[in-house]
Amino acid sequence: MLLQGGTQSVRKLKRAQILVATDAGMSDDDIAASVGVGGSTVHRTRRRFVEGNLTAALSEEPRRGAERKLTEQEEALLVAAACASPPTGRARWTLELLADEMVKLTSNENLSRETVRRRLAENHIKPWRKSMWCIPKVDAEYVAHMEEVLDLYAEAADPRQPVVCFDESPVQLIGEVRQPVGEQLRPRAKHREKALM
Repeated sequence: MLLQGGTQSVRKLKRAQILVATDAGMSDDDIAASVGVGGSTVHRTRRRFVEGNLTAALSEEPRRGAERKLTEQEEALLVAAACASPPTGRARWTLELLADEMVKLTSNENLSRETVRRRLAENHIKPWRKSMWCIPKVDAEYVAHMEEVLDLYAEAADPRQPVVCFDESPVQLIGEVRQPVGEQLRPRAKHREKALM
């Protein structure tokens, strides 16, 4: 039924073809050649069918991506560097300059511009734009304070010692006024009076 058509993925169809060919008694090499897959795919599909079931054999195995090149603290440092002033003689940061800067600031021996691009995109940072909020200087003192704050956020929550964050924005939210509790209760009291009458 699966092989007769529909909107199934090509990979799923190939796995179904492998199982049908296996049932027909074909060898692994012949199956690989006729279906157009590698021998490891044939072996893996058959193994998943034997160890699991048909659904396991036809479905995708979860793929583990590569480990992140930067730790959380290093990613925070990258964001800080991207928000700081660019090197002398440069109008703005480029991905290559940031990658080189991170190699200097961390224990990474190399870092690709693509890694930098992805981490900045995740944090919605665009250092090539002219107008943006900037950190004046990322130096050893700044990094030490940054790591202290990040370590605090990484600690397990303790109800006896809550972490309280303050926004430094000098804005008073006077538009968000709550209705006094007494005024909230009055309409209910009127409804009760009407019900009793």
